[in-house]
Amino acid sequence: MAAAPKLALINIVASLVYLGLAIAGSGGFAAFFSVKALLVLAITFLVLSGLGLFSSGNLSPGEREDRSNRWVLAVFMLLGLLAAYLPSYTDRKEFWTIDGDAVRWLGVALFAAGGALRIWPVFVLGRRFSGLVAIQPGHTLVTNGVYGVIRHPSYLGLLVNSLGWGLAFRSVVGVLLTALMIPVLFARIRAEEALLRDFFGAEYEAYCARTPRLIPSFKRWRKRPKRINP
Repeated sequence: MAAAPKLALINIVASLVYLGLAIAGSGGFAAFFSVKALLVLAITFLVLSGLGLFSSGNLSPGEREDRSNRWVLAVFMLLGLLAAYLPSYTDRKEFWTIDGDAVRWLGVALFAAGGALRIWPVFVLGRRFSGLVAIQPGHTLVTNGVYGVIRHPSYLGLLVNSLGWGLAFRSVVGVLLTALMIPVLFARIRAEEALLRDFFGAEYEAYCARTPRLIPSFKRWRKRPKRINP
């Protein structure tokens, strides 16, 4: 199901502004698209943004919302605008940059992987996914698939995606902006988990006990000892 018209319009405008700031920071279209890695970055960005138009994510406050956490959205918007412009600007000015095209391509790969991980849960949750910290009508707890690996895959995807964007411009400033997102993101996670814990009770407590918050536990994938037949 496609996103609501209002949310789709916001998505389109925000995407164009974000990419436009990056192009402006690079010194214009010619300068930006003359770098192959940035051309691929832009294509990847537009593909991921386009996929978002076909999700059922929303900005609905639902049945219950933690309105005290809305400040996080404003901070994310500010950091997003800075991340759109500053990495490309510092790349052009050769200010705090990391040399090498390999860094750019690593950034593109991380941007794509993080973007895919960011948007995957939006499709999994459908209308239960909201940009607000809220419980939606008919909200059920999803604990399998990607949510069986970590509790907040979309937020991990956001961090990886942001880091990749900064590295695509070889920008130390972009990496620092990603680091600034971490405490804000954890404030959002704490608010979200408090609401889910209050709503789902013991079911959510059990889920938290067996599933890592943000970083996958590799202990689960350790090979079991081979059984030797007598």
